[in-house]
Amino acid sequence: MTDEADGPGPFTRSPKKIRFVELSGGAMSALLDGDLSAASTMAGVSLTEYFVTGRARWLWRFRLDQMDAAPAHARWMVRQAVVGDKDRVVGHAGFHGPPDEVGMVEIGYSIAPPFRRQGYARSTLIELLRQAAAETAVTTVRATISPDNVASLATISGFGFVEVGDQWDEEDGLELVFEAPSRQVPPA
Repeated sequence: MTDEADGPGPFTRSPKKIRFVELSGGAMSALLDGDLSAASTMAGVSLTEYFVTGRARWLWRFRLDQMDAAPAHARWMVRQAVVGDKDRVVGHAGFHGPPDEVGMVEIGYSIAPPFRRQGYARSTLIELLRQAAAETAVTTVRATISPDNVASLATISGFGFVEVGDQWDEEDGLELVFEAPSRQVPPA
C-alpha cells in the first residue's frame, strides 16, 4: 500500500488538509520520459524528482497500461496529494482501479521522503476513505501492507481495518490484507 507512515494511532497528529489533483496519462508519460517540467505543466502543480525515480516509474508504466486497457477507469487511478495554498505536492494516491463486482476498491499511496512522519500519510488515507465513502458502488476498502512495514500498519490502525488474510504480490512480496466498510468515514 505505502512505503511510509506517520506513526502510531490514527489521530496522534492533527490531520493536514489534503486535496487530490488527477494525474493524466500525458503527465505520467512525461514522468516516464523524465520530463518533470512537462509533467508539472500538465498536472498543474510542481512535481519533484520523487516522481521520476525508482518505484514511481514502475507505477506510471503500470497505470498507463491500465488506462490504455480501460480509459473510463482513469479517474480511479493516480492523483497527486497536494497541501496548502502554494500547492505543495507531498505524494501520490489513488485506487488500484474501480470497484470490483462486490464493491471493493484497494487503496494505494506514497508520501515523498521529505514529508514523511508529518501527518501526510494519515491525511491522505482519510481523503481516500472519504472519496470511497462518497461512491455508492463502493462497499469495502482494502489495504495491503507488508508485515514488516510497521509504519504503514500503524497508519491504518484505528480506521476500522480488519486483517482478512494475506497474499503474495509479484512486486512487493508477502502482504497482509486488510478491509474496512466504505461508509466508515473518518472524522475531519
